[in-house]
Amino acid sequence: MSGCVTVQLSSLNRADTPQLHLLPCEIEHDGSAEVSGFFTPAVKEHKGEKSVSFRGRGLRGQEVSCPHGYTGVVLNELQRPSSDEEDRIVKVSSVFHNFTYWNLETPPTSDDRIMMAMVWPKLADVIHAPVEG
Repeated sequence: MSGCVTVQLSSLNRADTPQLHLLPCEIEHDGSAEVSGFFTPAVKEHKGEKSVSFRGRGLRGQEVSCPHGYTGVVLNELQRPSSDEEDRIVKVSSVFHNFTYWNLETPPTSDDRIMMAMVWPKLADVIHAPVEG
């Protein structure tokens, strides 16, 4: 893929700030969905750990914040290219600073990929910092 992706920055001011949940599932659907009609969690909290049931399965989760100085965005493509070679234009549909991360049956740990990704910006700063000699 050699095309360019352009983010329509003017859409940032109109973006929603919804409550986000990262669920341990894959949904084979490409398009909009009335998620609030299907996922209205009655979250239970105990000692900072969250639990909920989704379609009969127990989920355990925790609130995750974006790294300091970072903001999460959800992007939607405005035009679909007819080939991989074409440029793409996306708009910001949602902005977030935290989200609830859910695991199936077990609570999230620092070994989970998403938790490791949240540490990466801090680690990258250390790696790229000037070396004092």
